[in-house]
Amino acid sequence: MEKRIEEMLPVMAVEHDCIVSRQGDITVVFKAELPEIFTLSDQEYEAFHQSWIKAVKVLPEFCVFHKQDWFLEKRHKGDFTDAESSFLSRSSERFFNERPFLEHSCYIMLTKKPRGRKNSSSLFSSLIRNTLVPEETLNAQLLQDFIDCAGQFKRIMEDSGFVSLTRLKNDSLRSDSRRIGLVEQYCFLSEREDSFLFNDIKFDQGLTIGDKHCQLFTLGDAADLPGLCGSRINFDRYSTDKTKFSIGFASTLGQLLSCSHIYNQYLFIEDAQKTIRRLESKRLRLQSLSAYSRENLIAKDAANDFLNEAVAQQRLPVKAHFNVLAWSTDKEELKDIKNKVSSALAQMDAAAKQETAGAPQIYWAGMPGNAADFPMNDTFDTFTEQAVCFLNMETGYKSSLSPMGIRLGDRLTGRPVHVDISDEPLRTGICTNRNKFILGPSGSGKSFFTNHMVRSYYEQGAHIVLVDVGHSYKGLCDMVAGYYFTYDEKNPIRFNPFYISEGDTLDTEKKESIKTLLLALWKKDDETFNRSEYVALSNALQLYYQKLDADTEIFPCFNSFYEFLKDDFVSILEGDKVKEKDFDITNFLYVLRPYYKGGEFDYLLNASGNLELLKERFIVFELDNIKDHPILFPVVTIIIMEVFISKMRKLKGIRKMILIEEAWKAIAREGMADYIKYLFKTVRKFFGEAVVVTQEVEDIISSPVVKQAIINNSDCKILLDQSKYQNKFDQIQELLGLTDKEKALVLSVNKANDPDKKYKEVFISLGGMLSKVYRTEVSLEEYLAYTTEQSEKVKMNAYAAKFGGDIKKGIAAMAREMREAH
Repeated sequence: MEKRIEEMLPVMAVEHDCIVSRQGDITVVFKAELPEIFTLSDQEYEAFHQSWIKAVKVLPEFCVFHKQDWFLEKRHKGDFTDAESSFLSRSSERFFNERPFLEHSCYIMLTKKPRGRKNSSSLFSSLIRNTLVPEETLNAQLLQDFIDCAGQFKRIMEDSGFVSLTRLKNDSLRSDSRRIGLVEQYCFLSEREDSFLFNDIKFDQGLTIGDKHCQLFTLGDAADLPGLCGSRINFDRYSTDKTKFSIGFASTLGQLLSCSHIYNQYLFIEDAQKTIRRLESKRLRLQSLSAYSRENLIAKDAANDFLNEAVAQQRLPVKAHFNVLAWSTDKEELKDIKNKVSSALAQMDAAAKQETAGAPQIYWAGMPGNAADFPMNDTFDTFTEQAVCFLNMETGYKSSLSPMGIRLGDRLTGRPVHVDISDEPLRTGICTNRNKFILGPSGSGKSFFTNHMVRSYYEQGAHIVLVDVGHSYKGLCDMVAGYYFTYDEKNPIRFNPFYISEGDTLDTEKKESIKTLLLALWKKDDETFNRSEYVALSNALQLYYQKLDADTEIFPCFNSFYEFLKDDFVSILEGDKVKEKDFDITNFLYVLRPYYKGGEFDYLLNASGNLELLKERFIVFELDNIKDHPILFPVVTIIIMEVFISKMRKLKGIRKMILIEEAWKAIAREGMADYIKYLFKTVRKFFGEAVVVTQEVEDIISSPVVKQAIINNSDCKILLDQSKYQNKFDQIQELLGLTDKEKALVLSVNKANDPDKKYKEVFISLGGMLSKVYRTEVSLEEYLAYTTEQSEKVKMNAYAAKFGGDIKKGIAAMAREMREAH
């Protein structure tokens, strides 16, 4: 027999931001934002658990706490609307398009039953009967008292710092012309708010809603419950010998259950004294029957223990019920869903009971605003402390709202999430600077992550200066047509510190950097220079640039500066009667002769190309071949520092980043340690960030620069796979100031990666307050742009050569061929 749902609907109206049922029950609804999965420690789970207990205890008698978690199978939709997005961004959108994930939303519904309202059971559900509203519901004072209790509940939960609750107003609860309300959403299991497809609900052959075949699994009998429960359990996939990785006790029924489902959690707060009296009389009854059966004796002891705990520890007795409503449009999948839910319950040490006969009433009671109509014969007696263990405490990874950031992957499914590790942490007070320290052994995916991060920042308008050893950024530099400074015999490294680009000026900083360079070329490390020599160089530079202004035909470079010294400045010194001991110009010219044309290093300071370094947004200094060169290396490091400091001070309102790979060891050795310290302390003030990348833990320990300046001034610490160090990780933990929770997260990296997908995981800690592990998963095109594998780089260059050196076309062709081969 068919019935129309509006005749049956237990919800009478939505008024005063509450749902009112035909039985007179009043329901307040909150939308909850829960913590992200895999981000809480065991202590945090315990604190969160205690917050739930305190919040439930403020609810009045005859109140129902109903928490409803929706997990819907969705697919990521790529954004192909941005016409200005880069070649790699578009390939990333294509790669992640249609990636499946679970979308989570959580509602907490607090229902106040009128005093004297008869409890429902499977036989007396509002699905079968309708009633007029009790008089008590119309009492404004009683309604206000309940709203106040709901407000206290919200305050306690939000004060915990783990969850935020938003009270749903009339507009969100009821339907309008463009979107459906919460009640209809539940009734028809609508996966979209704008879906107005009203379906038939059938109970004759199991529960079917439209084309969705549903199964209901319940935890409503004490016999099916686990022997022990707690605020958390160990997640073995991410645990190690040294660390235990925590997840919520009921997480297996939430984010870890990979099918569309609703997890309903009910706590019924009745008259506690009445419950105690009922159990007391039951205990006496069992005591008198205990001689006839061992079961009665055991049941009597259990009732006795329950009553003792209630009285001695002032526990609040409640009735509880938990159920999972899972569905699929394909009937063939139901068996698979049943296995998944049974396995999830087994991991909690609970028994799965598939509800059939009572499924319609339980489904009906799950409707927002109708929790008071729940069949009480499907509940069990327990205490608040144990009941809240079964609440789902987590949600999936969330994207940052900040426009700045990098694309990383959700740890469970790889769904792309937008992560801001620079601006948002500074804005929220988690961090005090944007600097980053990256630690990852060879092969851990360090170059991949840094390439990915640098590319993201470049595409968002940042100026990037990279100091590398090992050609990790060659592909990316070619891709964005940046400047790549490297040394080989045929094409040695060339600079021109004397050139002043258009729009730039000869300021004090520029003069100081040129003087520092000239003194470094002239004097050895152990030699000192006196004041008169410094003044003479200042005068020489001043007069040289005056000459350039007067004669625009002269090209500014070391050659013309050397000729000015030799021809003009010598006579000026003679005229001023400057003594040799004050400034030995002959010695100066002799020592710097190798940098003048015809000399051994005449290429170094006389570049005529790649001169607009201030305006160039992507510059790589590759120091592999010169890192041990006694002359070239100190000169190059001074020029690098001058380039970045010039950008730092002159590019106002533009983000800049300097990333120093393994080269920082050589730079620190060459007496540039003070510069690194200065950089890390001041770069924040100029809208910049300094990033240091290192492979070995020993490097950190052996260098006082890294220990003091870099680590202390890098609020963002990024660690890749540290499993080879897990037995001596305590040392790293102490050096980096990581908490035990962060240690467990770091050692879980790459522990249980999806074998069907190619990616590495990365741990990111922001100010020691926010820590998470993400996937660094990229499209094939991005992989080819970032790869440091020599055979792949050679092949990619060969493809690019076919297209006249166009690296994008080369990568696209190579990626296409690789896909076809697979």
